[in-house]
Amino acid sequence: MGARSLRLVLIAGEPSGDALGAPLIAGLRELAPEVEVSGVGGPLMQAEGLESLFPMEDLAVMGLAEVVPALPRILRRLRQAAAHVAAARPDALVTIDSPDFCLRLAARARAAQPGLRTIHYVAPSVWAWRPGRAARMARVIDHVLALLPFEPPYMTAAGMGCDFVGHPAAAVPPAGPGVAAAFRAAHAIAPEAPVVLALPGSRRGEVARLSARFGATLGLVAAARPGLRVVLPTVRGVAGQVAEEVRGWPVAPVIVGPGRDGAAAKAAAFAAADAAIAASGTVSLELAAAGVPMVIGYDASPLTRLMARALLKVDTVTLVNLVSGTRAVPEFLGAACTPAAMAPALAALLAPGPARAAQEAAMAVTMERLGRGGPRPGLRAARAVLAALGRPAAAG
Repeated sequence: MGARSLRLVLIAGEPSGDALGAPLIAGLRELAPEVEVSGVGGPLMQAEGLESLFPMEDLAVMGLAEVVPALPRILRRLRQAAAHVAAARPDALVTIDSPDFCLRLAARARAAQPGLRTIHYVAPSVWAWRPGRAARMARVIDHVLALLPFEPPYMTAAGMGCDFVGHPAAAVPPAGPGVAAAFRAAHAIAPEAPVVLALPGSRRGEVARLSARFGATLGLVAAARPGLRVVLPTVRGVAGQVAEEVRGWPVAPVIVGPGRDGAAAKAAAFAAADAAIAASGTVSLELAAAGVPMVIGYDASPLTRLMARALLKVDTVTLVNLVSGTRAVPEFLGAACTPAAMAPALAALLAPGPARAAQEAAMAVTMERLGRGGPRPGLRAARAVLAALGRPAAAG
């Protein structure tokens, strides 16, 4: 008699969660072929067979000023997701990133089904701010899948199980020089032209706040490097907004859209780049995986900025800096996120020198510590999920 079907509800609320959820689904299918998944995800999770209950972008908001006008929609989606969990009666609810939404969902699901097992993928950054979040999370979460190697002790101290499963960025091999050359040729970029990636965020609020500043920064750098070309990979949900925002940029970017071949085109763009200016977030690890030195710029609404300044416990928010134990990546946050400040730091990365060499070393250390060369993070995460549920895994 075959094994009883394993039913899981997976919920991801933004592109970073979608990028974690898809390899997790693939790993689950490899280790537990009978698994049935449902829930909410983006194009990557949908490509692995998930039928999303509603568009994932409905949940992708950040900061108090952004959440308030979106609150009716978010609450409607919360009720819809909770009703689905109650009807599906899964073996576990696996929430991925987006803690504000996901932990509320876990609380509702637990209230309706007290014995429900709950797993959250991405540990809260209690080492950075709001350490009490781990204890509050433990009220509704049984087990955590951590992306960073120093996170499990914080979770276990709060009463949850936790496994470090590695970061997906470390599992992506950099594209080769042939891919980079083909990208440049396809977009009429000369082999010797300096190429800078512009990555103003995956959320509407981020794009609105950062795009003009990033454009002005690139204009200052281009004034000293007349052949500079800019490439802007974007994601579904903000692609139209990005196209509108960059119309006034002093350097017209090549926009890499989120279409059918979006992931491959993004990888090719990263391979072709010499440096990047990016919003703070997971993208810093994607750049590190591709070996692209970066400048990080970020700003939030005035209220969110004030709260962050009061609550932050670390002197850097860039993951490459945190994982490597260096401060090699320059970051310009809040009021410091200005073109005049960012342009010199970006220009310094376009030629060999101490700034570029320090980042190259830090990026290599980061990838090693995040599991490069080891088992795929999605497979490790799937194995951790099955172990937390006491389910045997097929060979893999």
